[in-house]
Amino acid sequence: MDISVFVSRRKELKISQVKLCDGICTQATLSKFENNSRVPSLAILSKLCVRMGMTVDDLYQEDSYSDAQLTEVLNATEKELMMENYQEVLKKLESVNQGQINALPAKMQFCYLRGCVNALINKQSDEILFDFSRILNDLDDHHQTIFTQLAFLGSGIMYARHREIDQAAFYFEKVAQYIHDYQATKQSDEDNYFLRILTLIFYTAEFYADQNNFKVSNHLIKLGVQICSDNRVTYYLPRLKFLSTQNALRQHKHPELIQQLMEETQVFARINQNDVVVVKLAALKLQFQQELQTRQA
Repeated sequence: MDISVFVSRRKELKISQVKLCDGICTQATLSKFENNSRVPSLAILSKLCVRMGMTVDDLYQEDSYSDAQLTEVLNATEKELMMENYQEVLKKLESVNQGQINALPAKMQFCYLRGCVNALINKQSDEILFDFSRILNDLDDHHQTIFTQLAFLGSGIMYARHREIDQAAFYFEKVAQYIHDYQATKQSDEDNYFLRILTLIFYTAEFYADQNNFKVSNHLIKLGVQICSDNRVTYYLPRLKFLSTQNALRQHKHPELIQQLMEETQVFARINQNDVVVVKLAALKLQFQQELQTRQA
């Protein structure tokens, strides 16, 4: 219920509390409703609404619309994060009024998105950890949702960016175990669940690649590509293919394999209009050509 709709309507009509509640309820009852969200009986609320030419349903319809709109914004923001459009993520998050977020999953989604993008653009640690702490210590204090794992992931990204590898490994090991359990149990794929699994997979694979643990990294990449195929989504394919190409180059795989991976990365990047991967791939191609020249020299 959005009480602000009720209050706004009364003020638009320039009706005082005293006049509105006359013959229906006490002014104290109306005041507690408007100021303290203490909802009166349905009979009283209905009469108050009728006096202003509205219905009780109008209060719920506005709230329902706001919730639906908020969900749409947060889901669109999450997709921008997957596409590495960090400026767009920040812009969308700034448009959200945190005070209007009522649903617990939406609160966790907002904290995850803000904490994660701040980690990826190297914001201050206290800003990043505040959002993740809200998830871990308050919103999901029993650690029963995937948002706990996303908070672990974001913490790992932050520590990895700061080159605090032991701390980063602590969190990525937790996430890797969760991914392993997901692979074994095939938990629910409702809503954005499998997309969030892909988020866990990509950044964990990236971390282990940076630690030269290509066995774990390549296994995670293969799993991520399979999930993309099973669910017919392509958001992460350019990034997974790019990481696979990068790993192959670091492992000095056969040039033909590297060339094939580059071509696949290029195709998926264009399909998904992922300009970030296109730019990264151009730099990787240049590195590849230089290494080929060195080998041939």
